[in-house]
This record gives sequence, structure tokens and C-alpha cells, in this order.
Amino acid sequence: METYQSKTSASVKKKFVSQSGFFDLRVLVGSVISLPSAFWVLVVIGTFPDTSLLAQAAGQNQNAGMPAVYKARVGEHSTRGEPNLSSVEPGATYSQSLEEVPSVAAMAPTRSSFMATWEPVSGATGYRVDISTSSSFTSYVSGYQDLNVGNVTSRIIGGLSSGTTYYYRVRAYNALGTGGDSNAMTATTTTTSGLVINPTFDSSILNDPNSAAIQSAINRAIAIYQSRFGDPITVSILFRYSNTEPNGHPFQSGVLSVSYFVVYSIAWDTYINALRTDAKTANDTTANASLPPNALSTNISVSGANGRAIGQDTPPAMFANGTVGDAGPYDGVVSLNSSVPFQFTRPPNASNYDAQRSIEHEMDELLGLGSHLPGGGDLQPLDLFSWSAPGTRNLTSSGSRYFSINSGNTNIVGFNQDPSGDLGDWLSASCPQANPYVQNAFGCMGQFSDVTATSPEGVSLDIIGYDLVSPPPPGQLGNISTRAFVETGDNVVIGGFIITGSGQKRVIVRAIGPSLVNHGITNPLQNPTLELHDHTGAVIASNDNWMNAPNKQEIINSGLAPSNNLESAILTSLNPGAYTAIVRGVNNGTGIALVESYDLNPAAASKLGNMSTRALVQTGDNVMIGGFIITGSGQKNVIVRAIGPSLAQRGITNPLLDPTLELHNGNGAVIAFNDNWRDTQQAEIQATGLAPTNDRESAIVRTLAPGNYTAIVRGKNNTIGIALVEVYGLN
Repeated sequence: METYQSKTSASVKKKFVSQSGFFDLRVLVGSVISLPSAFWVLVVIGTFPDTSLLAQAAGQNQNAGMPAVYKARVGEHSTRGEPNLSSVEPGATYSQSLEEVPSVAAMAPTRSSFMATWEPVSGATGYRVDISTSSSFTSYVSGYQDLNVGNVTSRIIGGLSSGTTYYYRVRAYNALGTGGDSNAMTATTTTTSGLVINPTFDSSILNDPNSAAIQSAINRAIAIYQSRFGDPITVSILFRYSNTEPNGHPFQSGVLSVSYFVVYSIAWDTYINALRTDAKTANDTTANASLPPNALSTNISVSGANGRAIGQDTPPAMFANGTVGDAGPYDGVVSLNSSVPFQFTRPPNASNYDAQRSIEHEMDELLGLGSHLPGGGDLQPLDLFSWSAPGTRNLTSSGSRYFSINSGNTNIVGFNQDPSGDLGDWLSASCPQANPYVQNAFGCMGQFSDVTATSPEGVSLDIIGYDLVSPPPPGQLGNISTRAFVETGDNVVIGGFIITGSGQKRVIVRAIGPSLVNHGITNPLQNPTLELHDHTGAVIASNDNWMNAPNKQEIINSGLAPSNNLESAILTSLNPGAYTAIVRGVNNGTGIALVESYDLNPAAASKLGNMSTRALVQTGDNVMIGGFIITGSGQKNVIVRAIGPSLAQRGITNPLLDPTLELHNGNGAVIAFNDNWRDTQQAEIQATGLAPTNDRESAIVRTLAPGNYTAIVRGKNNTIGIALVEVYGLN
């Protein structure tokens, strides 16, 4: 068997709804499942690749009508970290970097996958999962009927169809038997078309105590590629986290990760013609104009995935041990070295390598980046764009080389010429690096980066066939609202919001009370009033009954007029700044009410950037529920907080001393829970600059797809008190 080998590189590498994102608290009770000697509540966040789908996936978009004219062989690439990583011994066990990794992770669905995560159950020794496209589970996704996933608390479901709603349920088991089914939960894959990467996780990941975090980091990387590239091919990758390579050999000293991938040789003219025919982007047009007029090698060596990206018959052919042959289900195998200090959350600390960056680096290699150097022989695609000066190519390891798509006139990034690193990677500066690109030949602890549309990696993948797509409009907060019990005095409901950006923002603020009876609320506020204050505390607008508003017709035209004439609404234009909406009951009435703010002009340069509501948190239906809607087609990073004890510093005499926070998606599924913010995601929360000041307060950071979400604030052990629920949109 031929072996194509490049030497090394370093990538460190959810039925209550007004038009807001709210749910009836009574339907938010998880299913209680009994086991002998144990009762438990299942909380499903979201979901693992179906290995039985791999053969099906491998047959997709593979130009089945073409003859199989290319012979497969193995390519191998290994990544190294900083030069002083040589102290890491082959086969060693290194666990320091895992101490800060949370055991539960979450991710937004992609076009081909989603994650189910559940809390561990006392007494359970394992879990079984069903996946279906039917809410009644009359059929199952192949391989996902009563699937034993072992004693783990998450599973990524992969190999799925885009724009499809899937239903899933989980059962716990132990030696005494199996518990009942959870309620059916749902997840919907995104609707966009383009590159699909199907991950499979072997036992080294599935059985790891930090399996959820490892899977989440891999899927975050996959989501980047699927959002960036539009070529409609399917790439199947086996992922491992082990102290050996796929063939069972220990990692060489200093190696962070290894990728094995299928390689094919395509005749020069066939490849060049296919590359020209495949041109779809402006980068392609520019790059193709710089292709050499004559053959520089007999063939072009391409990865199997890259061959399919330009229309060639280069199917998956790799097995789990890294060998190739007929019916091999994978395009490649990516292995992370469990013996080195990887961190699976960001930002990595100064003594850890960023796992996601290393994952992306190996995926780049599998997709087709690299060079024929140092061994020479047939060129690889990226070698066609290697220059030493305008109009002068350099295909050697001597002198300088740089990546350019316009005949050398623009130096995008230098190629590494240090023989101790991969000569197909980028030239690397000393640590810390000003530009810690994913493909840098030598990476640094404590630094991270991703493939972007404008990064050298993004441009490279574009011109060799993967077709960059225009990014979707970013997600944004389109509605923010809170349901709480309105009392008197300091215990009224106070909703704050911030308008960011430039220019005025057209908004409608509402106070909803009596119509809540239509949603099962038995004690609504019968006659709410609404005041809107600016950042100085001045009242800039007020309303009792919305039909009395001077612009009631505009309120009607907005489509957001309250359904009861006793409810209140203010529609106005506001400059960027902080605003407060106060809801009281007429004649000191009390009861449950909603305070809501809606963005009436999402296209404006100004945005709703924050919601913060203060109210009395009681028990039962009288807890505080904050709802928000993510609009647009892109994902939105948010932090949700529950603030209680630190309110004493602001003069609140009865703060909620220990708040808990639940985040639910539009189906009612709990996608995250936090009691004390330092318990999980401490580093991510601190990185936002919005960490609570009291350790008993709660916070959740998440990247969320467009949709409705609900944050529920309770007092631990049914305590009561004043609290804030807040949602901040993050850049």
C-alpha cells in the first residue's frame, strides 16, 4: 500500500405562549421515571452519529455514475505543539486539562446532527435512546431503536437530513431493570444546504468521563465548516481520543493529534479541468487565473473528500484502524492525543492546548490542505498557489514561500519552511502569536482560533472546491419578556432593556394581565399599568388601557395590540440607551403579569441588546419566567443570569438568597441548568465580562439558534425573594 505522509504541524490547537418566548410553567415538568430505589427527572438538552448511516452517507453525492478510476491510498498528518512539548511521553496519561471541563455540554443543531444531554441518574448504570421522525415512535431512525449508549449523559445524533424534526426519548437502566420512557423531546436540524460532515465517535470518546465536552468541541468545529462551505458533499470522519494512533501505535513524542485520510491521484489535466469547471466564487475566479499553463507534475494528489468536492469519483475507503480498502466507511480518522493537556472549553488557560483548534487543523488536512513537500512527487492542490514573489512560483523547501491566489501579488500567509514542522502549514511566529491561525505549523498553549471566511484556511478550502457561502444574517434578540407576580411597593415588576448600536429603535412595550387567564393562569393581574423610564429615571411614557393610547391605530397595525382593553401598551422610538418598564396594578391590585418589549424594526442599526427584569420570586406558578426570542437566520451567543443575593448592595432588603436558573427551548426541553455559576462554565462566563458578583447566583452561556427560549428563576429549596432575570446578547 502506498503511503502519503506529511511530517507534522501544530494546531493547538421550551404551553404557554403569548407572542413572546414563554411557556406555561405547568407543562415544564419533566417526566418522572422510576427505577428500583431511585426516582429521577430526565432533562434532555438536545443529542450521536449513527454508524449504520455511514454506508448510506458514503453513497451520497459520490457521482455514482462515474467509473471508479482512482486507486486509494493512505495519507497521514500529525500535529505538534510548542517545541518544548517533547516532555510529553508516548502512552502517558495526562488529566490536568480535564479538571475544568464540565461533564455536561450543549450544542446547537447543525444541518446533519444534534445533541441529547441528560443529567446523571443516581443508581443508573446506563441509558437507552430512541430516535424517530414520528412523535408516536411508530418508526425509528436506523440504528436508534433502544440503542444502548452506555453510562454517559450525552449523545450526538449524526447522519441526519437537514430541515427535519426528530423526536427522541431516553430510559435509564441498572442491574434490576429499565426505567420508563421520558416524554418525547424534539430537535430540528437546520435547513441550509451544503457541506455535511458526519462524525462517528469511537469508544475512546464515548466511554470517557468528559465525553459530552469532547463531542461538543468536535461538533462546534463541524458547525463552523457546515456554515462556511456550500459544496453539497458528505464527508464521514471517525473521531478518537486516545493515547494511541488508529493502528494501535503510541503517539510520537510531542504529537498532539493525528489525521489519517484517503488519498487519490488524479491526472493533471483531469484535475485542472475539474477545478476550473467547479469555480463558483470570486476567489475561485481569481485563483484559477493564476493556474500554470503547463503540467508541473504528472498527477495531483487529492484527499477523497476534496476529489468529490470537484466532482470526481473518490469515495470513502478508510477503516477505523487507518487502512484503506473497498467498503471502508470513512474519509478519514482524526485522533486527539489523550496524553497531552487539551482543554475542550474556551478560552483555554495558559497551560492547555485548545482542542477545537487541533480538531479543525486535522479536518483541514482531511479535506485537502497540505503540500507535496518535503518528499516531493506529485503536487497537492495547495502547491498550485505557492509563490516566492509576484509571478514567481516556489515549490521547494528553500527560500521563502507564501500562499497567494493572484499570481503572487498578494501574500496571504507564509508557508512554513522549518523542516521540524509540516511544510504545508503556515509560517509560525514565537508564542504567543499575533495570528494564531488554525493551520500554523507550531501552535501555542492558551491560544485558539477558527476557520473563517477570510482566514487563510477559509480561502484555501474555497479555491480547492468547497465554495464559501455568504454568512446568514446574525441572530438577534427580537423580543424580551418576563412573567412574574406583581405586588405593591418594591415588589412590583420592573423590566429593563438596553438598546445598542446607532440610530433610533422602534419598539412596543406591553403589560399583559387579564388575558393570561386564557393560558391557565388563575390569578392574573386584572388591570395593569405601564410606565417607561429613561436612564435618568424620568418617565418618558405611560399607559393604563392601551385603547386610550394616542397612537392606538399604530399599535393595532403592529399586530401586537393586547387582546384585553385593560392591558397596557406603549409604542415609541427610542435612542440607544437603557430603559425601564414598571408594571403595577391599578389601585394596588396584585397578580401575575407579563412585561414585554418587541423590536419592530429588526433591520435597523440599533438592536435590543439586553433584558433585565426584577420581581418577587415566589413558588409554584409564581416563580419568575423570562422569555426571549432569537430572530434572523444565524445563531446568537447569549448569557442568561439569575441575580439575587448581590441585590442587597442596591438596597433590596429581601433578595432571593440562592437562585437557580433553567433555560428551556421552544419545545419545553431543559437545555441548561445552573445553581451556582462557578459550578459549570466558569471560564466561559468570566470571558463575557458579565460574571455574577456572588457565587450563589446563576449564569448560563449558550449559542442559540433562532427560536423561542424561556429562563425560569426559582429559589433553592422553595425560598422566596426579589431577583433579577437577565438576558444579554453577546457579540
